[in-house]
Amino acid sequence: MQYIPNIIFILALAAGIGYFTMNVRKLIRNIRLGKDIDRSDNKSARFKNMAKIALGQGKMTRRPVSGFLHIIVYVGFIIINIEVLEIIIDGIFGTHRIFSFLGGLYDFLIGSFEVLAFLVLVGVIIFWIRRNIVKIKRFWNPEMKGWPKNDGNLILYFEMVLMTLFLVMNATDLQLQELGADHYIKAGAYPISQFISPLFDGMSEGTLILIERGAWWLHILGILVFLNYLYFSKHLHILLAFPNTYFANLKPQGEFNNLEAVTKEVMLMMDPNADPFAAPEAGEEEGEPEKFGASDVTDLNWVQLMNSYTCTECGRCTSECPANQTGKKLSPRKIMMDTRDRLQEVGDNIDKNGSFVDDGKQLLNDYITPEELWACTSCNACVETCPVNISPLSIILDMRRYLVMEESAAPSELNVMMTNIENNGAPWPFNQMDRMNWSNE
Repeated sequence: MQYIPNIIFILALAAGIGYFTMNVRKLIRNIRLGKDIDRSDNKSARFKNMAKIALGQGKMTRRPVSGFLHIIVYVGFIIINIEVLEIIIDGIFGTHRIFSFLGGLYDFLIGSFEVLAFLVLVGVIIFWIRRNIVKIKRFWNPEMKGWPKNDGNLILYFEMVLMTLFLVMNATDLQLQELGADHYIKAGAYPISQFISPLFDGMSEGTLILIERGAWWLHILGILVFLNYLYFSKHLHILLAFPNTYFANLKPQGEFNNLEAVTKEVMLMMDPNADPFAAPEAGEEEGEPEKFGASDVTDLNWVQLMNSYTCTECGRCTSECPANQTGKKLSPRKIMMDTRDRLQEVGDNIDKNGSFVDDGKQLLNDYITPEELWACTSCNACVETCPVNISPLSIILDMRRYLVMEESAAPSELNVMMTNIENNGAPWPFNQMDRMNWSNE
C-alpha cells in the first residue's frame, strides 16, 4: 500500500511525457510539410542571434515595462522549475526534499525559488491587469477574439495557480518542520512562505499534511498539464523561440529571393541556341511545373511554418504596421495566426486520413484575403520589431508572388506599371525615345 502513491506518480509522469512526445512529433511533422530551405550557413551568427534574442530577451526590452515584466516571468518560471527535478525524484522514490543534503546551498536555492515565485506571481497579475483592465489596444484587435483571447488569459491563470501552490506547499511544509512531523526534515529557507505560514496556525498535523500533499500533487500535475497545453497554445514559443531565432534569415531585410524556376526560364530565353521545346535530358524528369509563390501552407518553406507556430501573438508587429495604423485590414499577427491555423487543419487532415485529402480549402482566400496582402508596404517593421525574429513579410511576399505570377491578379495600378516596364523600359507611360527629355530642361 505504501508504494501506491509512487506508482500513481510514475503513471501520471509517463502519461504526461508520453502525450507531450506524441504532440512534439506531430509538430515536427507539420513543420516538415514546408518546402526545404538551407539555413545552415554562418553558424556563429546564428548562435549569437539565439543567445541575444531568445535567451537574452534582447528585443523584449525595447518596450521597457512589458520587457522587464516578461524577463521576470521568463527567468523565474524557468529557474523555479529546476525544483521539478527534486519533485520527480521524490515522487518516484517516496523521499522528501532529496537534495536537502546540500545544506546551505539548498537553503539558498529554495529561498531564491520563493522570491522568484513571488515576483512571477506579481508580474503575471500585472500582465492580467494590462490585458483585461487597462485593455492595451494590441490585445483587443479583431483577430484576438474567441480562443486567442481566452488562451492568453488561461496561461496567466495557470501561472498564478502554479506559483500559489508552490508557496502554499512550502508554507505548510514549514509548519510541519516546526511540529517535528515524520518525514518533514528541517531544510530550506522560506523568505516568502514564512509570511503565509501563520495562516495555517492551529491546524492539526494531519490537516497540514493533507494540504501540503494536496499542493504538492496539484503543483506537479499542473506542470504536466501545462507542458501538454503548450502544443495547443501560443505559448509554444517557450520551446520554439530558440530554433526560430537560430534559423532566422540573416540576409538584408530588403533582399528579395529569386525563384530558381524563373531564373532558368530567363536564362533559357537569353540563350539563342536553346530549344525551349527540347525534351528533358537523360536522368531528368519533366514532372509538373513548379508553382510560383504560395497559395497554401505546403507552398511555404519549413522556416515560415515554424514561424507560425512560434508566434507569441503579442501584437507588436501589428502595432508597428503602418498599413494597420491607417485602418487597412492587414495585421501581420493575423497572417501568422492564419498560417498556423491552416497548418494545424492540414495536420489534423493527415491524422484523420493517413495522408492529406483535398479539403477544397487553401491559405489564400479561405484564411488570408488579397486585400490584406496588397495593403502591405513591405517596410519590414513587423520583422524588425518581432521579439523572436518571425517574418510575416516573407509569407505576404510569397502569396503576392502567387497572385501575380500564377493568377495575374495584381491590382490595376501594378499591372499598368508592369506593362509600362515591359513596353517602355520604365514604370511611366512615356515612349522610350522621350525618357531623357527631362535632362534638357
